[in-house]
Amino acid sequence: MDPLHTEPAGESWDLIIHPRRHIFDINLKEIWHYRDLIRLFVRRDFVSRYKQTILGPFWFVINPLISTLMYTIVFAGIANISTEGFPPQLFYLSGIVSWSYFATCLNGTSTTFISNAGIFGKVYFPRLTSPISVIISSMVQLGIQLLLLAVVMIYYSLKGNEILINWYILYLPLLIINLALLGLGLGIIFSALTTKYRDLSHLMGFGVQLWMYITPVIYPSSAVPEKYRIFVFINPVAPIVEAMKHGLIGAGEFNPARLLYSVIITLVLLFVGVVLFNRTEQNFMDTV
Repeated sequence: MDPLHTEPAGESWDLIIHPRRHIFDINLKEIWHYRDLIRLFVRRDFVSRYKQTILGPFWFVINPLISTLMYTIVFAGIANISTEGFPPQLFYLSGIVSWSYFATCLNGTSTTFISNAGIFGKVYFPRLTSPISVIISSMVQLGIQLLLLAVVMIYYSLKGNEILINWYILYLPLLIINLALLGLGLGIIFSALTTKYRDLSHLMGFGVQLWMYITPVIYPSSAVPEKYRIFVFINPVAPIVEAMKHGLIGAGEFNPARLLYSVIITLVLLFVGVVLFNRTEQNFMDTV
């Protein structure tokens, strides 16, 4: 027997690290075991984002307000695009809140390997804990912006505007989970690919901005010309944004068939993302 592989008599190991055998190996129990590390990553993401800033977390409120003001001037004032009879500020803000969460999840997880190369190369822990922490930390931003939206809704209600909150709002947690998993799946796909193809990191910022304009964030899907409507229908984020706006203020539509399509696309992208992530994890230090 090889003395290098024998355990001392009377001793047992608390942790045994095995090499990853195949790309489908996902140990959810291990990820749960490292939940304290996820908590630390969440705190790190939150602190590092606003460290050495004057306003700190107030940017969670300032950013959507500035975007709403800009969209009101350009799209409601100059372009005169319909908001289905809702106050433009409320219509835009309800779309910005949902889109911002998806974009933050996607952008944050798409740089997992590059941003954490120093940590990944020194110590072992489940690598998926890093993108998962981004998804959780982004929920802080989402919660603050939902509170902002609630304040704006109350303001317009007091002014006499009819805010059509309906029972579809009960689907809000499921819609948020769908957005989170969609951002996670697509983000870790890009994260795996950018270890070899750095050009994709430059494409990401432009692509996310372009994606927003083919998502009914600042316009209703009913305003899209028939010949361009296909771009909205194949967009898996579009039915989620529309459903959230419908549940929160009554705008847009809640289409179960399109939501089911979004769920299927999310699961496919998440599966492909985990496969590529696990495959890249085995040798990414050679390319990063």
